[in-house]
Amino acid sequence: MQISDLKIRSSKNRKRVGRGNGSKGTYCGRGMNGQKSRSGGNIKPGFEGGQTPLIRKMPKLRGFKNINTINYEVVNLGTINKYFDDNTKINKKTLFEKGLISKLKAPVKILGSGKLEKKYEIQCESISKSALEKLEKGKGKFIAPVKEESKKEKKVETNKDEKAEEPKAEKKSEEKSEAKK
Repeated sequence: MQISDLKIRSSKNRKRVGRGNGSKGTYCGRGMNGQKSRSGGNIKPGFEGGQTPLIRKMPKLRGFKNINTINYEVVNLGTINKYFDDNTKINKKTLFEKGLISKLKAPVKILGSGKLEKKYEIQCESISKSALEKLEKGKGKFIAPVKEESKKEKKVETNKDEKAEEPKAEKKSEEKSEAKK
């Protein structure tokens, strides 16, 4: 007899319970008494023995956390006026170095509280209307950063370019065939 002659049984026999004390006999592996030992005695998922279940408690915790919120690092014009000299370029890096923001990766928003007595060139993600008015009044500039294109937008543009180039290639091949005639 060789290994290739063996027949493999892929299915397992079912467990035959309650057929004597030798193998899963008297109690059939269910233990002695209680709800779980009875036939049809299953407990609903989430049932916690009469205690108010977690699912019933949850609605009492009001509200939800919005995953789309943008948490800005906020800086006021008054503090910028205090920490920076006249005619300076202000960006995330300079604000971080002065200790006005705590994270470089978080977007920065400039708010308009405080007086602005100097001229600045500010580059950040967002600015309030009042801050923009004060900045323009003081002959300063606000430069919005260039938005990086997402992968989807790039993909759509490349597909449009390919479609636009195809008719040109067909026209050239037609012109060559006419020139040969």
